[in-house]
Amino acid sequence: MLSPSLEDYLEEIYRFSKELGFVRTTDIAKKLNVSLPSVTKAVKRLNKKGYLNHEPYKNIKLTQKGKKLGEFLVRRNKTLQEFVEIIGSKSNKDDEAEAMEHYLSKDTVSAITSLVEFLKKEPQLQKKLLEFRNKNK
Repeated sequence: MLSPSLEDYLEEIYRFSKELGFVRTTDIAKKLNVSLPSVTKAVKRLNKKGYLNHEPYKNIKLTQKGKKLGEFLVRRNKTLQEFVEIIGSKSNKDDEAEAMEHYLSKDTVSAITSLVEFLKKEPQLQKKLLEFRNKNK
């Protein structure tokens, strides 16, 4: 199990690897608005736990274990953003997803994913949900 902070690092490393094909510590520092030493420390921890391979002054490479968890973390974030949107919340979906994602179990995320997919396939039920919500505010 990773700490919320290490999950954030791994999630961004996964995103960079998918978008650019390579990952540099400087890119992560800019994206997460953290210092380079903080990134280096996190990368060392993730390397030690087997999620990535990194040698100083080289690009970061995810292991299969890192790719698998990184993909889950990105999917979880996207699902929670969709959830916030589909239930009609007016709050910032990025901020809400970030607040929720580290504290929900995989089973709860799976249930939310099912609900989001169900409501996307049944828009009339989503409409009823939003009507019910607005009526009971």
